[in-house]
Amino acid sequence: MISLIKEKVADKKGWMTEEEINDIIVIAESTPGPIAINLATYCGYKIKGVFGSVLATLGVVLPSLIIIFSISLFFDKFIQNKVVAAIFMGIKCAVVYLITTAGIRMFRKMKKTWYSVTATILIILIMAVLSIFSKSFSTIYFILIGGFLGLIIFGFLAKKEPKK
Repeated sequence: MISLIKEKVADKKGWMTEEEINDIIVIAESTPGPIAINLATYCGYKIKGVFGSVLATLGVVLPSLIIIFSISLFFDKFIQNKVVAAIFMGIKCAVVYLITTAGIRMFRKMKKTWYSVTATILIILIMAVLSIFSKSFSTIYFILIGGFLGLIIFGFLAKKEPKK
């Protein structure tokens, strides 16, 4: 969803810049609820106010809600179908690709400082190690740790640099 929203809002329509979308993703990731809904709601609000946020939220929620509700009516038989099981395996691969692509795009557009590159590499390594050893670690902790380190490092560096 992030890639699709980013492509439509920034690349095709030009309603927002890639930088604004990246900032919104950070905010949407740190607020409760699915990131796609938070992102769509904020984009809709930025473009058309409250009415735009309502329509954007409905545009993201309704298709999935209708599909999932329809599937839930006959889920047991649906999931046992070998064709459906194969489709879901393919969808899993596509989701991994979409998430990875969104991350790479954000990394390319990100202002690269020693802190941002180091933090990104460390987070990826920590996530890989935790996944390999099947340890659960909430993404909220990653967000809080990153924010805390940013506050310490950039607060400390801001004090050392002469003010203009």
